[in-house]
Amino acid sequence: MLKAQIVPVTSFQQNCSIIWCDETMEGAFVDPGGEADKLLDAAKQLGVNVKQILLTHGHLDHAGGAKDIKEKMGLPIIGPHKDDKFWLDQIEEHAANYNMPGLRCCTPDQWLDDGDEVKVGNVTLQVIHAPGHTPGHVVFFEPTHKVAFVGDVLFKGSIGRTDFPRGNMDDLVNAITKKLWPLGNEVTFVPGHGPLSTFGAERQSNPFVGDRALKSA
Repeated sequence: MLKAQIVPVTSFQQNCSIIWCDETMEGAFVDPGGEADKLLDAAKQLGVNVKQILLTHGHLDHAGGAKDIKEKMGLPIIGPHKDDKFWLDQIEEHAANYNMPGLRCCTPDQWLDDGDEVKVGNVTLQVIHAPGHTPGHVVFFEPTHKVAFVGDVLFKGSIGRTDFPRGNMDDLVNAITKKLWPLGNEVTFVPGHGPLSTFGAERQSNPFVGDRALKSA
Protein backbone atom coordinates (compact mmCIF):
# COMPACT_ATOMS: atom_id res chain seq x y z
CA MET A 1 0.00 0.00 0.00
CA LEU A 2 1.17 3.51 -0.79
CA LYS A 3 1.84 5.79 2.17
CA ALA A 4 2.79 9.45 2.09
CA GLN A 5 3.92 12.23 4.40
CA ILE A 6 4.01 15.87 3.29
CA VAL A 7 6.94 17.95 4.53
CA PRO A 8 6.75 21.68 3.69
CA VAL A 9 10.18 23.14 2.91
CA THR A 10 11.86 26.51 2.32
CA SER A 11 10.33 29.95 2.68
CA PHE A 12 7.94 29.04 -0.15
CA GLN A 13 6.47 26.27 2.06
CA GLN A 14 6.06 23.99 -0.93
CA ASN A 15 4.91 20.43 -0.41
CA CYS A 16 7.64 17.83 -0.63
CA SER A 17 6.12 14.37 -0.32
CA ILE A 18 7.87 11.39 1.18
CA ILE A 19 6.11 8.40 -0.33
CA TRP A 20 6.69 4.74 0.39
CA CYS A 21 5.43 1.19 0.01
CA ASP A 22 4.40 -0.09 3.44
CA GLU A 23 5.24 -3.69 2.44
CA THR A 24 8.90 -3.01 1.62
CA MET A 25 9.37 0.41 3.33
CA GLU A 26 11.15 1.53 0.17
CA GLY A 27 10.33 5.09 -0.78
CA ALA A 28 11.00 8.25 -2.73
CA PHE A 29 11.09 11.99 -2.32
CA VAL A 30 8.69 13.82 -4.62
CA ASP A 31 9.80 17.39 -5.38
CA PRO A 32 12.50 18.02 -2.75
CA GLY A 33 12.72 21.78 -3.18
CA GLY A 34 15.31 22.38 -0.46
CA GLU A 35 16.26 21.70 3.17
CA ALA A 36 17.76 18.32 2.33
CA ASP A 37 18.74 17.51 5.92
CA LYS A 38 15.18 18.18 7.14
CA LEU A 39 13.82 15.78 4.53
CA LEU A 40 16.38 13.09 5.27
CA ASP A 41 15.65 13.35 9.00
CA ALA A 42 11.92 13.06 8.33
CA ALA A 43 12.41 9.93 6.21
CA LYS A 44 14.59 8.41 8.94
CA GLN A 45 11.94 9.12 11.59
CA LEU A 46 9.35 7.39 9.39
CA GLY A 47 11.63 4.39 8.87
CA VAL A 48 11.55 4.85 5.10
CA ASN A 49 14.43 3.56 2.98
CA VAL A 50 14.46 6.24 0.29
CA LYS A 51 15.63 4.87 -3.05
CA GLN A 52 15.00 7.69 -5.53
CA ILE A 53 14.07 11.32 -6.12
CA LEU A 54 11.04 12.06 -8.31
CA LEU A 55 10.58 15.50 -9.88
CA THR A 56 7.31 16.78 -11.32
CA HIS A 57 8.97 19.82 -12.92
CA GLY A 58 12.12 21.90 -13.00
CA HIS A 59 11.32 24.97 -10.90
CA LEU A 60 13.76 25.75 -8.09
CA ASP A 61 11.18 25.30 -5.32
CA HIS A 62 10.51 21.73 -6.43
CA ALA A 63 13.92 20.55 -7.62
CA GLY A 64 16.42 22.75 -5.78
CA GLY A 65 17.28 20.19 -3.11
CA ALA A 66 17.58 17.18 -5.41
CA LYS A 67 21.31 17.44 -6.05
CA ASP A 68 22.17 17.70 -2.35
CA ILE A 69 20.13 14.60 -1.58
CA LYS A 70 21.63 12.77 -4.55
CA GLU A 71 25.15 13.54 -3.32
CA LYS A 72 24.41 12.70 0.33
CA MET A 73 22.56 9.46 -0.37
CA GLY A 74 23.64 8.38 -3.86
CA LEU A 75 20.04 8.41 -5.08
CA PRO A 76 18.99 8.70 -8.74
CA ILE A 77 16.95 11.68 -9.88
CA ILE A 78 13.96 10.56 -11.97
CA GLY A 79 11.98 13.05 -14.07
CA PRO A 80 10.62 15.38 -15.14
CA HIS A 81 10.12 15.36 -18.92
CA LYS A 82 13.19 16.52 -20.86
CA ASP A 83 11.42 19.73 -21.95
CA ASP A 84 12.11 21.10 -18.46
CA LYS A 85 15.89 20.82 -18.78
CA PHE A 86 16.23 24.58 -19.27
CA TRP A 87 14.53 25.15 -15.89
CA LEU A 88 16.79 22.70 -14.08
CA ASP A 89 19.83 24.39 -15.62
CA GLN A 90 18.76 27.78 -14.19
CA ILE A 91 18.01 26.82 -10.59
CA GLU A 92 21.09 28.49 -9.10
CA GLU A 93 20.55 31.70 -11.06
CA HIS A 94 16.92 31.91 -9.93
CA ALA A 95 17.82 30.99 -6.35
CA ALA A 96 20.17 33.96 -6.22
CA ASN A 97 17.37 36.23 -7.45
CA TYR A 98 15.06 34.98 -4.69
CA ASN A 99 17.80 35.07 -2.04
CA MET A 100 17.53 31.31 -1.52
CA PRO A 101 21.13 30.11 -1.25
CA GLY A 102 21.89 26.42 -1.34
CA LEU A 103 19.48 25.42 -4.10
CA ARG A 104 21.38 23.78 -6.95
CA CYS A 105 21.02 22.88 -10.59
CA CYS A 106 20.61 19.18 -11.27
CA THR A 107 20.58 16.73 -14.16
CA PRO A 108 18.16 13.80 -13.95
CA ASP A 109 19.47 10.28 -14.28
CA GLN A 110 16.28 9.48 -16.20
CA TRP A 111 13.85 11.69 -18.09
CA LEU A 112 10.20 10.65 -18.12
CA ASP A 113 7.63 10.48 -20.91
CA ASP A 114 3.85 10.20 -20.95
CA GLY A 115 2.88 6.60 -20.24
CA ASP A 116 6.02 5.66 -18.33
CA GLU A 117 5.83 3.89 -14.98
CA VAL A 118 7.90 4.35 -11.83
CA LYS A 119 8.18 1.64 -9.18
CA VAL A 120 8.36 2.55 -5.48
CA GLY A 121 8.75 -0.76 -3.69
CA ASN A 122 5.72 -2.78 -4.77
CA VAL A 123 3.77 0.35 -5.75
CA THR A 124 3.56 1.43 -9.40
CA LEU A 125 3.11 5.10 -10.29
CA GLN A 126 1.86 6.07 -13.72
CA VAL A 127 3.54 9.04 -15.39
CA ILE A 128 1.34 11.63 -17.09
CA HIS A 129 2.94 14.42 -19.12
CA ALA A 130 0.96 17.53 -18.17
CA PRO A 131 2.51 20.64 -19.79
CA GLY A 132 1.31 24.19 -19.38
CA HIS A 133 2.81 25.44 -16.11
CA THR A 134 6.12 24.26 -17.53
CA PRO A 135 6.59 22.37 -20.81
CA GLY A 136 8.04 19.27 -19.17
CA HIS A 137 5.75 18.94 -16.16
CA VAL A 138 4.66 15.44 -15.20
CA VAL A 139 2.11 14.04 -12.76
CA PHE A 140 2.58 10.82 -10.77
CA PHE A 141 -0.64 8.80 -10.40
CA GLU A 142 -1.20 5.74 -8.22
CA PRO A 143 -4.36 4.04 -9.54
CA THR A 144 -5.06 1.56 -6.75
CA HIS A 145 -5.58 4.19 -4.07
CA LYS A 146 -6.53 6.96 -6.51
CA VAL A 147 -3.81 9.43 -5.50
CA ALA A 148 -2.03 11.89 -7.78
CA PHE A 149 1.03 14.03 -7.09
CA VAL A 150 0.37 16.94 -9.42
CA GLY A 151 3.10 19.47 -8.64
CA ASP A 152 1.99 22.91 -9.81
CA VAL A 153 -0.56 21.80 -12.41
CA LEU A 154 -3.59 22.06 -10.15
CA PHE A 155 -4.39 23.46 -6.70
CA LYS A 156 -7.41 23.57 -4.43
CA GLY A 157 -9.38 26.39 -6.03
CA SER A 158 -6.73 27.33 -8.57
CA ILE A 159 -4.32 26.18 -11.28
CA GLY A 160 -0.66 26.66 -12.05
CA ARG A 161 0.72 29.92 -13.41
CA THR A 162 1.39 30.05 -17.13
CA ASP A 163 3.20 33.39 -17.34
CA PHE A 164 6.64 31.79 -17.02
CA PRO A 165 8.82 31.13 -20.09
CA ARG A 166 7.22 28.44 -22.27
CA GLY A 167 4.09 28.34 -20.13
CA ASN A 168 0.83 27.89 -22.01
CA MET A 169 -2.71 28.24 -20.64
CA ASP A 170 -4.35 26.14 -23.37
CA ASP A 171 -1.89 23.31 -22.76
CA LEU A 172 -2.53 23.47 -19.01
CA VAL A 173 -6.31 23.41 -19.33
CA ASN A 174 -6.10 20.53 -21.82
CA ALA A 175 -3.79 18.56 -19.53
CA ILE A 176 -6.15 18.98 -16.59
CA THR A 177 -9.42 18.32 -18.41
CA LYS A 178 -8.28 15.66 -20.85
CA LYS A 179 -5.67 13.78 -18.80
CA LEU A 180 -6.51 14.31 -15.13
CA TRP A 181 -10.32 14.52 -15.01
CA PRO A 182 -10.75 11.12 -16.78
CA LEU A 183 -8.86 9.47 -13.90
CA GLY A 184 -11.98 9.92 -11.76
CA ASN A 185 -13.68 12.40 -9.44
CA GLU A 186 -12.62 10.38 -6.41
CA VAL A 187 -8.91 10.94 -7.03
CA THR A 188 -7.19 12.81 -4.19
CA PHE A 189 -4.37 15.02 -5.37
CA VAL A 190 -1.34 16.40 -3.58
CA PRO A 191 -0.46 19.82 -5.04
CA GLY A 192 2.91 21.50 -4.94
CA HIS A 193 1.55 24.13 -2.53
CA GLY A 194 -1.40 24.28 -0.18
CA PRO A 195 -4.01 21.74 0.90
CA LEU A 196 -5.13 18.50 -0.71
CA SER A 197 -8.32 18.26 -2.72
CA THR A 198 -10.06 15.87 -5.12
CA PHE A 199 -10.61 16.09 -8.84
CA GLY A 200 -14.35 15.91 -8.22
CA ALA A 201 -14.29 18.88 -5.86
CA GLU A 202 -12.32 20.94 -8.36
CA ARG A 203 -14.67 20.02 -11.19
CA GLN A 204 -17.50 21.37 -9.07
CA SER A 205 -15.99 24.63 -7.85
CA ASN A 206 -12.62 25.49 -9.40
CA PRO A 207 -13.05 28.92 -11.04
CA PHE A 208 -10.54 28.12 -13.78
CA VAL A 209 -11.17 24.50 -14.80
CA GLY A 210 -14.41 23.56 -13.07
CA ASP A 211 -17.16 22.25 -15.31
CA ARG A 212 -19.30 25.38 -14.96
CA ALA A 213 -16.35 27.69 -15.51
CA LEU A 214 -15.43 25.96 -18.74
CA LYS A 215 -19.02 25.95 -20.02
CA SER A 216 -19.26 29.70 -19.53
CA ALA A 217 -15.87 30.40 -21.12
